[in-house]
Amino acid sequence: MFLIFIHQSESTAYMQNIEKEIHQKFGGRLRIRVNGVLIENDKILMIKHRMGKNKSFWNVPGGGMNYMENAHETLKREFLEETGLEVGIGNFLTVSEFLQPPLHAVELFFVVHKISGTLIMGTDPELDTNSQLIEEVRFMGIDEINTIKKPEKHQLFWDIKSINDIRIWKGYFNFENKCIK
Repeated sequence: MFLIFIHQSESTAYMQNIEKEIHQKFGGRLRIRVNGVLIENDKILMIKHRMGKNKSFWNVPGGGMNYMENAHETLKREFLEETGLEVGIGNFLTVSEFLQPPLHAVELFFVVHKISGTLIMGTDPELDTNSQLIEEVRFMGIDEINTIKKPEKHQLFWDIKSINDIRIWKGYFNFENKCIK
């Protein structure tokens, strides 16, 4: 098993700064995000993001699109920044609406395959060195993903039973976003 882990101080001031950074950099607006599902040896590459004091969130690598950057360019850039891997983009899987105030994103999910590189724990260039969100980057099997509490992982991964579940994702998912009703 390949594991990359970093430990940063969880002081109250540090966590308040993380939450403030998240809100300032990513919150209070609609974002378009692109995410890549990389499967190797029946394991999915997942990233654990620090979201505040005792709060974390697991998802596949990905990030926000820049103006005049297409979805494939965004995904290649984000993968390199977050994981050190150069990837090729495969089939489009699904679109999901993520709504957990202050965050709101429409997310496009694609299959990706590794072209080159060595897996590392990358960075979010939009954040200061002392405010990085990425805590861990690793491949996880379905059983391990299912041990993560639901609020701590993307809703697309809440009820998956096998790798094949991912391959058949189709359509639009909004998971009954209760905050917009």
